[in-house]
Amino acid sequence: MSKGYDFIIIGGGSAGSVLAGRLSEDPSVEVLLLEAGGSDRHPFYHLPAGFAKMTKGIGSWGWDTVPQKHMANKVFRYTQAKVIGGGSAINAQIYTRGNPQDYDDWRQMGCDGWGYDDVLPYFRKAEDNQTWENHYHGKGGPLGVSEPRAPLPICEAYFEAAAELGIPRNHDINGEKQDGVCYYQLTQRNVRRSSAAMAYVTPNRNRPNLTVKLGAQVRRLVVEKGRATGVELADGTRLAAKSEVLLCSGAVGSPRLLQLSGIGPADHLSELGIDVVHDQPQIGANLQDHLDLYCISELSGPYSYDRYAKPHWAAVAGLQYLFGRKGPVASSLFETGGFWYADPDARSPDIQFHLGLGTGIEHGVAAMPQGGVTLNSCYLRPRSRGTVRLQSADPAKAPLIDPNYLADPLDREMSIRGLKLTQEILAQGPLKKYILAERLPGPEVKTDQEYFDFICVHSKTSHHCAGTCRMGPDAAAVVDTRLRFNGIEGLRVVDNSIMPTVISSNTNAAAIMIGEKAADMIKEDNMMG
Repeated sequence: MSKGYDFIIIGGGSAGSVLAGRLSEDPSVEVLLLEAGGSDRHPFYHLPAGFAKMTKGIGSWGWDTVPQKHMANKVFRYTQAKVIGGGSAINAQIYTRGNPQDYDDWRQMGCDGWGYDDVLPYFRKAEDNQTWENHYHGKGGPLGVSEPRAPLPICEAYFEAAAELGIPRNHDINGEKQDGVCYYQLTQRNVRRSSAAMAYVTPNRNRPNLTVKLGAQVRRLVVEKGRATGVELADGTRLAAKSEVLLCSGAVGSPRLLQLSGIGPADHLSELGIDVVHDQPQIGANLQDHLDLYCISELSGPYSYDRYAKPHWAAVAGLQYLFGRKGPVASSLFETGGFWYADPDARSPDIQFHLGLGTGIEHGVAAMPQGGVTLNSCYLRPRSRGTVRLQSADPAKAPLIDPNYLADPLDREMSIRGLKLTQEILAQGPLKKYILAERLPGPEVKTDQEYFDFICVHSKTSHHCAGTCRMGPDAAAVVDTRLRFNGIEGLRVVDNSIMPTVISSNTNAAAIMIGEKAADMIKEDNMMG
């Protein structure tokens, strides 16, 4: 093996970037960060509105799901980041943490140290919050968190419309209560995206003990006598890890690499001709994701950002951003939303909204010729569970991603209720002066069967996949509550795949928290300075 490092981090996404920044704080340890994707130099990665380009290809692996058998075999584009910063470099920058009860549920499942009071200090530690400094929020951390700079008048009308249905305005959905409609806080600093890479890696690139390799695809983990000792890259290079190998490739990438390394369900690996290094049936199981539905209304005037898709307006938008840090380029386009109930008896909000200030923003979503708005809803606590498996032993082949959407009838019922609620909000009086007509689902969709048929055509992923390397106190769990791999020493998994249950919101802030908490545990377990 060539040069050794103390820690090899596989995956420069949200959690991996945090680990690189935090572990390299100790000058006595050598840290290597391997990212299969490229650099984030392209301006789309830094402009807030660049998100609109992301689900359509730039910076992603271009993977799809398998046909969804409970949704008329619909195939979903499943955007997985292929760039330093991972999901935090290509997402809509929405900063939400989930509901406190999500983490208390983990603790009740036996995940000691992961209750809300345990994780809150790590959310605060990460934050440099422009607005709040209190029990819930911190200033001075690496990650920029700020208020939207470019809301439109229709956003306020949306808040008034929600109020007509008894849904209150909430100025901090990461504070005491999650309930209500809001402007989301965003992972931005100075109206530029604050990705995990920009927050934790870029400022520390000059540290002599931190090495960052881009375009470095790991072919497999090297395991010797029950211990992870390093990695083998696609070109055959081997790199040694003296202390630990830290797998941070996300809820799809982490189980995929484990299986390519012969670690996973033995029967599945044997069928593909992969030598079984460690039989662990739970790897790649327990996949959870939020299915996103949407209601699209055409507007009666230029009240959204749609007109800026035309070249001359795009030039205007560029100038607005350049000289005033405002206008559509300053908007993530989905920075208004909130949390409410499909089931009035739910323990906390079970539906999340995202108000898109335009149409056709994401891959596969219809665009309105005269301009419009898109109100997304997703059911936050799905019971359906899917899998990530390999289609072959060839690492160049895409994995078989099966979120198994709507396998559970309750998920189907609650998702449809959420969609109906978005229609109700958009139909309220305060939005009448802006909205010409609802176009999707439209008035002809009436019965639950018609709604179901509609969502089998019009829906997408929320990009909130989790759970495929589940943490737990039990022997069947993939990792223990310190994220150490059960059955192989010197290996940890640190990303959203460790979530036992997906949190009730966007997942990027949680990935950064998991990275922060893991960094402390790794330092403790290795007695670093």
